[in-house]
Amino acid sequence: MRTRALLLAVSVVSLGCATSPPGNAYDICVIFGERHSWYRAASRAHEKWGVSEAVQLAIIHQESGFRAKARPARRRLLWVLPGRRPSSAYGYGQVLDSTWDLYRRATGKRRAQRDDFGDVTDFIGWYAAEIRTRSGVAPDDAYSLYLAYHEGPLGFSRGTYRSKAWLLGIAQSVAVRAQRYQRQYAGCSERLARHRWWWPL
Repeated sequence: MRTRALLLAVSVVSLGCATSPPGNAYDICVIFGERHSWYRAASRAHEKWGVSEAVQLAIIHQESGFRAKARPARRRLLWVLPGRRPSSAYGYGQVLDSTWDLYRRATGKRRAQRDDFGDVTDFIGWYAAEIRTRSGVAPDDAYSLYLAYHEGPLGFSRGTYRSKAWLLGIAQSVAVRAQRYQRQYAGCSERLARHRWWWPL
């Protein structure tokens, strides 16, 4: 009886923490060690679309800090009152309503949700494939891919990012983080693949 109660308590705690950010968002091995379902989702997206796990996580890190229900901060009216949000961006990937609807129609994933990690990794892979088809951006080019992710396919093709120094800086940060994640991943990918549950020491 005591064992059953303990298991129930652990299950409740696990469900309550399911959408919280990982303990160390700067180490891909720790992230995947804590969230093996994230590892499986990112691996599936990599196999399906060719975008590495490192690039996927670098984009999600930048967009939401791994917060499932992240939204842009509301504008302030008279510096005090909360106003409207600047966009409909939502979830792990901060994807707009219109872009998410396009993804669901294109892939047939009608029930995909922006606060579902697996759905968002698949979206990033799909989006990268679209950008590659339209603009020739390689799936491992985190810098260009993030610029296209932010500006949209048309904006990217027109080079709207060139006049946005702040965005170029963010894209560079995403590229550096993707490289760091990739180096880390090289040291733990085999262990993650071998073991269903692997917790880093």
